[in-house]
Amino acid sequence: MICTLTIVKYPRYYAWAGILSMALFRWPLLWFRDVCFWKLMGCGKGGSFSLQPDWQQWAILTITQRTDSYPINAQTYQLPHLSKWMVRFIQWFKAEPIVYQLVPIEGHGLWDGKAVFGQLPKDSGYDGVIAVLTRATIRISKLHRFWQHVQGVANQMNGAEGFITSVGIGEVPFVKQATFSVWENKSSLKQFAYKMHEHTAVIQKTRKEKWYSEDMFVRFRLLNVSTSNNTTNPLLGKL
Repeated sequence: MICTLTIVKYPRYYAWAGILSMALFRWPLLWFRDVCFWKLMGCGKGGSFSLQPDWQQWAILTITQRTDSYPINAQTYQLPHLSKWMVRFIQWFKAEPIVYQLVPIEGHGLWDGKAVFGQLPKDSGYDGVIAVLTRATIRISKLHRFWQHVQGVANQMNGAEGFITSVGIGEVPFVKQATFSVWENKSSLKQFAYKMHEHTAVIQKTRKEKWYSEDMFVRFRLLNVSTSNNTTNPLLGKL
């Protein structure tokens, strides 16, 4: 199984095209045989959970049952996990994609009631460069509590040891939220997740107060990261 996360950044004057893409892209994805699960999502500002949307950035997540990696080149818009029509749309509006090709290795939880990444072990023993997807559906009655606490943690993640990059993504504004982040190794990720006081305090609150109706936590091994010509590759020299 291979998961591909594409973050597409449109020029400011074409930000409206990103909104349009979220309506149009669902049709080719419905009929794309290689894709067994997909999500079209908006992005937040600041690299994590955010109340402020980034109208220029949009996310496309696809999962295929392939076990071998396939060539991806965002510089020449060779994106085989997307339909040709989607790739042309991205080119037409001069958008800049960054593409993460991932293999799920550890995790738990559900997405829309399904184990979309299969049954994963809690620990694989892998400790190289690692990516993490943390997502949740927030109970409407707990929205205020959630947004009251998560921003402080998100701000501290950017300065954590071993942190490389992150992006906040979401299917439904304010309610269905996720953070995709990349770390130098699992040790640095665990240092932030379990030893930073603010983060552990928020985790305890989520469980005690039952903020989420559904949640998921998955770690990935990175196969490849490709960026367009005008985008800096955050993993350059690290894979």
